[in-house]
Amino acid sequence: MRVFAVVSGVFLLLASGCAGDAQPDHQAEWRSVLQHKPAATASDATPVHKQVYADSVRAFVQKHPNHGRAREVWERLQLGFADDLAALGRYQDAIRYYRAVLADHPDNEQARRGLALAADRLAVTREKLLGLEKGMSQRQVASVLGRPMPGWLAENRRPEATFEAWYYRTTSGGVAAVYFRDGKVFAAEESSQARLGRLGS
Repeated sequence: MRVFAVVSGVFLLLASGCAGDAQPDHQAEWRSVLQHKPAATASDATPVHKQVYADSVRAFVQKHPNHGRAREVWERLQLGFADDLAALGRYQDAIRYYRAVLADHPDNEQARRGLALAADRLAVTREKLLGLEKGMSQRQVASVLGRPMPGWLAENRRPEATFEAWYYRTTSGGVAAVYFRDGKVFAAEESSQARLGRLGS
């Protein structure tokens, strides 16, 4: 019985040692992914550099979903993408990224705040439009209504001034417009029927 116990103990040690050796080492592969980070985070980084790094991290996470560090990096990248998309007025795309983060971490405060703000800016309310004032800058308007979605703005350059119009979906199902002369608000409409006809009027 004693001999059997000793042999059994030795067998267990050998088995655990083999199991440890069998565990995959992803560090070399992860270091290869991180080689793309300096170019992606440089001050002069191009969209291509950022995309290559993001695609590399995403592919690694899909292949090794239990790699904690990679998941943390991918989550930060997703939040960065979402914030950038929201700043460009691409709220639907931003919402998808925020929701992807929240699917894994429902308590992520940055994702929750970003999602709430992006959802709020999918359409503007009458109250927000009434909060606009003549002379506001485009930056001030964006802080109230958000940036218009891509394709929802127009510009008309004239010798005397440059006129711009920003268009927004409203919660009532219409289209509102905010008009700028040389970057300052001079008019707004709760319902705009002719999207280009009012420019410069």
